[in-house]
Amino acid sequence: MYPELLTLGPYSVGSFSIGPVTLYTFGAMMGLGFLVGSNVIGRELERHGYAPEIGSSILLAAALGGIVGARVWAVVNEWSLFVAAPASTLFSGAGFVWYGGLIGGALLVTFVFRRHDIPWLRGADCVAPGLVLGQAIGRIGCHLAGDGDWGTVTQVPWGVAYTNAIIGWPHPAGVLVHPTPLYEFAAYTAIFGFLWVWRKRTGIDGEIFALYLIMASAARFAIEFLRINPRVFYGLTQAQLFSIGLIACGGVLMVAVRRREVIGTSRRPAPAGP
Repeated sequence: MYPELLTLGPYSVGSFSIGPVTLYTFGAMMGLGFLVGSNVIGRELERHGYAPEIGSSILLAAALGGIVGARVWAVVNEWSLFVAAPASTLFSGAGFVWYGGLIGGALLVTFVFRRHDIPWLRGADCVAPGLVLGQAIGRIGCHLAGDGDWGTVTQVPWGVAYTNAIIGWPHPAGVLVHPTPLYEFAAYTAIFGFLWVWRKRTGIDGEIFALYLIMASAARFAIEFLRINPRVFYGLTQAQLFSIGLIACGGVLMVAVRRREVIGTSRRPAPAGP
């Protein structure tokens, strides 16, 4: 794979030397995911009657909260590594955990919703399609960087050897594994397509976000069976346990909003627009 996209430098400024400066594929794809997601969010906000520029504020909040949340969750998961080498653990290009990012991003995005008087569930519906598309693009970065998200050993024709992985490739030459980041890319892209179509058919605030929680978590739950993450409870990984929780939350939200039992949620005409 290709963990480094471009190396610039070294540079000299006066008596100071800077460099080399390396642009990593993981960071580049994560940035691209944020930008594409921001564009989608802006279009959805405009379709609902809000200024599309708010999408930039949501992007910034999601990026900051998501990165911090994902990194904090990863540090907690790898506490022994953090204690041994805190700097490398904090600033490594690997180790971002998507559900940690979801929690951190949601907390900061909530402040943006309040600032612009956007009902939370309606705002979440605007964010969901862009969020899952950003996740899909981010998984391409995981694949290119080889950040440890690969799967178990396999003999399928599309198996991959992450020989240049940023965290180290543990297998001998000739061994292939499931490219699970690509599986997630395909799943999240399909989910985006479904949400993008369904958003124009629903008139209930919160339904798109509920569908996102259910579908994205179910995809992660299924793909996790091919991942190399340790099993922690009855043969399930930590990610699968968290996915079950999010599926349950999505299901409860779906039932609640359809019965109009959520405070501030009401049936409305689906807005027109592309």
